[in-house]
Amino acid sequence: MEDKAGIPNSVLFCCDHNAIRSPMAEGMMKKLYGRQAYVQSAGVHNDMEIDGFAIAVCQEIGVELSRHRTRSFDEMRAWGDDLGQFDLVVALTPASKHQALELTRHYHLEVEYWPIMDPSGLAEGREAKLGLYRQSRDQIMKHMLARFGPPIEDDAGDSIPLAQGGAA
Repeated sequence: MEDKAGIPNSVLFCCDHNAIRSPMAEGMMKKLYGRQAYVQSAGVHNDMEIDGFAIAVCQEIGVELSRHRTRSFDEMRAWGDDLGQFDLVVALTPASKHQALELTRHYHLEVEYWPIMDPSGLAEGREAKLGLYRQSRDQIMKHMLARFGPPIEDDAGDSIPLAQGGAA
């Protein structure tokens, strides 16, 4: 089910570890679209903490991730979030796409794949790493705006700021 703006009532973002890409997507979706949708994220595995570079590049656009706690698909189900409750699952990695399709084959819901670059381990030095994380953040933003439309206004009537890297 979608509202008139094309935003599903519930969205699950997933990636490999729920430490970089899916938490960024979850945080940005909540920031851009407020309470238009119930939004969560999960990973195929839960063997990492939230990534500090992901926290930093999201903080640049007003998205708070420091309190995010990683979780796997298995933990999500154990905590009461049934995959069948989501209208849309957005997989950000090939492994999470495979897992999402496998876990949702008995449910009537949509699974989309947004190929988002893994910024971890690709550069040396803080600034180079931040640059790659910004690229991943901006890729997510671009997909999000194309899929769900422009951000909603906050309670004060202001537009929510978009990524500094020109993702709009």
